[in-house]
Amino acid sequence: MEFPLDLLLNAIVAGILLGGFYAAVSVGLSISFGMLDIVNIAHPAFIILGAFVAYLANTTIGADPIVTTVVLSPAFFALGAAIYQVYYLSFEKRGHESLRSLAFFFGLMFITEVSLLLVFGVDYRTVQAAYIGPSLALGGVGLPLRLFVPCLVSIAMVVLLQVFLQKTFTGRCILAVAQNQVALQLMGADPIRIRRIAFGLSIATAAIAGAFLITIQPVEPSIGRDYIGRVFAVCVLGGMGSLPGTLLAAVILGVAESFTATFYGPSWAPAVSFGILLLTLACRPAGLLGR
Repeated sequence: MEFPLDLLLNAIVAGILLGGFYAAVSVGLSISFGMLDIVNIAHPAFIILGAFVAYLANTTIGADPIVTTVVLSPAFFALGAAIYQVYYLSFEKRGHESLRSLAFFFGLMFITEVSLLLVFGVDYRTVQAAYIGPSLALGGVGLPLRLFVPCLVSIAMVVLLQVFLQKTFTGRCILAVAQNQVALQLMGADPIRIRRIAFGLSIATAAIAGAFLITIQPVEPSIGRDYIGRVFAVCVLGGMGSLPGTLLAAVILGVAESFTATFYGPSWAPAVSFGILLLTLACRPAGLLGR
């Protein structure tokens, strides 16, 4: 089957931009699940929470949705640190890190979702920004700014996180905390404090990704469920705890979904994405860039 070149190029570009967004929604889970071994099922709920915070700021004072969540990221970091403290005292400290902790995050997800439903209802919400609507035309390829801007900010966020993890003492401690907490203590670091910082980062990045989401599409409180499978797929496909792997896997899944939706229909897109995941795990169980 032959495809028109312009249509093929547009599908690839749209997939890359979509992959940038998928990287943003998955990078926080790559930290909590890949580096801390915390299965945070509630991760998409914090993405939606960030989306509605961006919506409130945009509709009340006209603030840019992405700038809003970046400015408020310290508040989301503090929220994540507080949640981890509850998780630690309730489960880690007692050695109950199994189905009980999973139920904790399920409960957290539903509490967040129901709270948003009570406040905002079931209607879809949108935001206004200068880059929502316009597109750039590069030859025969369209570049929608509502995808392009979040993609650029997402890549910058992943790069900054990777630099932080590799070049700072706290970052290197985060990379080491899941491997050997005793050795980390011998280096003068408190493992609980390091894990609290890492979990705070995961929630802050999720909130920023929420602003990307409401920039790209209308949002309602339960839409986060659509992303549970995708974020875990990206995290596992890239290699547990590898941020470059997360970015690479997100782009691969984004291009696969875009190509499939363009030429075969959107209903096939998730199946192809998870087919790629299963094929990769069959050939390389550690993921693309996993150790």
